Amino acid sequence: MSKTPTVLKPKPHEETIGSGIADRDTGKLARYLSHAIADTYILYLQTQGAHWNVVGPLFYSLHKLTDKQYKALAKATDSIAERIRAIGHVAPASFKEFEELSILTSAPVASSAEKMLQDLVTANEKIADRMRRAVAAAEEVDDVYTADMLIARVGAHEEAAWMLRSLLAK
Repeated sequence: MSKTPTVLKPKPHEETIGSGIADRDTGKLARYLSHAIADTYILYLQTQGAHWNVVGPLFYSLHKLTDKQYKALAKATDSIAERIRAIGHVAPASFKEFEELSILTSAPVASSAEKMLQDLVTANEKIADRMRRAVAAAEEVDDVYTADMLIARVGAHEEAAWMLRSLLAK
């Protein structure tokens, strides 16, 4: 007989919600949001890797910038996961799932600060582009909360790319 308290035994599951969004549409939105969380998490790892490993004359400013960015990405993953749960679906939560769902690849640390920054610029731009399609899908089914959250994420990725790109300007 298991000694685990009953309260800890339930597993997350998909549910029907009554918010006015059709079940078939919440499934579609959950897939878009699952891609968004996977992309965000892989970018979080890449940004944190740059934060830990960057060297060179701009070390301090890059270290501070990537610190701010990876902390914001951590908060974003939590918000996206909570939205997936709020619309009745199970959020992906493993490296395997993230790697399968993301448009980014989990790669070793780049060989130079310039390469790290360029990789982060490219990743932020790819994610912003992909999230735009998710925004359109959310707007199509009148899920204003998801659309608004993703619009804010698009802006955050575009701003991050701009800041990183500015450091690369010659």
